[in-house]
Amino acid sequence: MLEKIRPFIADYIGSGQDSFLIDIILLAGIAAASVAVYYITKWALMLLETVILRSPTHWDDDLLNPRMLRAVSQLSPAIAVNWLLPGLFGDNAESVHWLSSLTSLYILWAMVRILVILIDNLYGAFLKSAKLKDYAVKGIFDTFKLIFVLIGVIVAISILIGKSPVVIITALGASAAVLMLVFQDTILGLVASIQLTANKMVQRGDWIEDASHDINGEVLEVSLMAVKVKNWDNSVSTIPPYSLVKGSFRNYEPMRSSGGRRVRRAVYIDVNTVRFCTPEQLEALVAEGFAEGGEELEREARTVNLKLLRTYLEKYLRSHKEVNTSLTLMVRQLEPTNAGLPVELYFFVRNVEWTAYEAIAADIFDHVYAVIGKFGLAIYQAPAGTDIARAAK
Repeated sequence: MLEKIRPFIADYIGSGQDSFLIDIILLAGIAAASVAVYYITKWALMLLETVILRSPTHWDDDLLNPRMLRAVSQLSPAIAVNWLLPGLFGDNAESVHWLSSLTSLYILWAMVRILVILIDNLYGAFLKSAKLKDYAVKGIFDTFKLIFVLIGVIVAISILIGKSPVVIITALGASAAVLMLVFQDTILGLVASIQLTANKMVQRGDWIEDASHDINGEVLEVSLMAVKVKNWDNSVSTIPPYSLVKGSFRNYEPMRSSGGRRVRRAVYIDVNTVRFCTPEQLEALVAEGFAEGGEELEREARTVNLKLLRTYLEKYLRSHKEVNTSLTLMVRQLEPTNAGLPVELYFFVRNVEWTAYEAIAADIFDHVYAVIGKFGLAIYQAPAGTDIARAAK
């Protein structure tokens, strides 16, 4: 049917079939048709958008958003032009070969753009899922976008040079070593991001620490080329994914989900103050509630004040509402040092949030420091200048 339009115009205007004027008229008609197709497609998609927004589901809102619908509407005129050119110009299509090539390139660009937007929309829908949003899969989505873009570039080159895409892929295969060198970081980033995601080594929102890169904070994003971490000083560090894979880093997220954050801190006791308790001291400790009386304590003729302190501290920790007693809890002696005898408190605080954790740990050790003197013990402290001056008087 399209082939009959050209002779009809030639007969109507009384010009030759191959005249320049007929070509101009046909091109103007194609331009008008493409504009009409664009607005028809745009109106149809606006109607579709209204239906999507009113639907009870949400996945369609994410996938078929205005950006996607606008990209589709921009593709339709080029498809109309690409369909009309061969039919209207027939054997004379060589005269507009450049226009056909440009149209094909535009269609290719628009299709790649639609695919990239679709991947972005899928990633956006992924982030909105409560169960999936923490997974570090941005690198995988970036990989698919890169693949589509590379395919688009290969097809575009084949359109420009008039060769099959297979020929270009074969030529690229012959220069694989050079491509490996050029895209080394991209390939390493792809493999590393897949490893990080598959092995659940890092997810968005995790607290990680990497001393080699001076990183200590929360993961913002894991992409194909970089891992962004917001440090606790509000600075943002960016490192390649393969730096985390090939090196060593610490992930504190399992600690957050374990129900407790560890406190492991020692108090150094002056060894010279460790001694047996007198009956009067035992009675005073029992009266103040720092030791339990009864036959067992009376049978021990020689009770050490440090033992009573360890027993009291363990009981104190187990009765503290912020201490998770279902996890490891102990008060133990460590190997003596020249700074005194370390008595270590090892326990877990229920609240893992940093500021609350530090406040709870500080309150506990405030009590420890205050109660040590009740047992006739003293904390070791190296003599300062004021101590020496006081002793010299």
